[in-house]
Amino acid sequence: MANNNRFSEQELDKIREAVKTAEAKISGEIVPVFVERSGHYSIANYKGAVIGFILFFVMVILFDRFFPEMAVYDPIMIFIIVLTGGLFGAVLPQFFNPLKRLLITGEQKKHATKKRAENAFLEEEVFNTRHRTGIMLFVSFFEHEVIVMADRGISKVVEQKEWDNLVSIITHGIAEGKVLAGMEKAINRCSELLLEKGFVKTKDDVNELRDDLRVE
Repeated sequence: MANNNRFSEQELDKIREAVKTAEAKISGEIVPVFVERSGHYSIANYKGAVIGFILFFVMVILFDRFFPEMAVYDPIMIFIIVLTGGLFGAVLPQFFNPLKRLLITGEQKKHATKKRAENAFLEEEVFNTRHRTGIMLFVSFFEHEVIVMADRGISKVVEQKEWDNLVSIITHGIAEGKVLAGMEKAINRCSELLLEKGFVKTKDDVNELRDDLRVE
């Protein structure tokens, strides 16, 4: 499911409004980023191909053993059957996300998500504020991963457990099928957190980052 179909325009407007309301109180910038997938995971296709090869080869052996009337003995035909199984196994993960998830490790998903989040932080210039007070809420749906990244102006005064709490709020909302509610709650908590740490909006404060949602 592409992200442009995952959210309705009304839901996107609500997230934008939540960001606008939160930033009206604080001297910081909140940047929600949604991606459908952080990595391509070609390793899943390779694993699928190997599994397909093995399964179809085992099928050839089983037919030879238990169904001799249907068995294939021509080496070329056996090669074609096994090759077909490999191709089928390689292609299937591309169209069936649960299988692709099964064929990649949690560490691979975490690594890809972290790398994509770091790239997004730079691409969206979350660091580009006067006092280094940008916060990115990064959600990658395929991996079921959420990463909160704050610039050094904020991260140096906020404990890790606070970021972990924000991650928990968003992931809990996703698990319950309430992505919008989870994001709104997390954005509001960002505002409260910055106010608690003294990042109060001043008269000369300006909106330093564009308010458009980053949805890919």
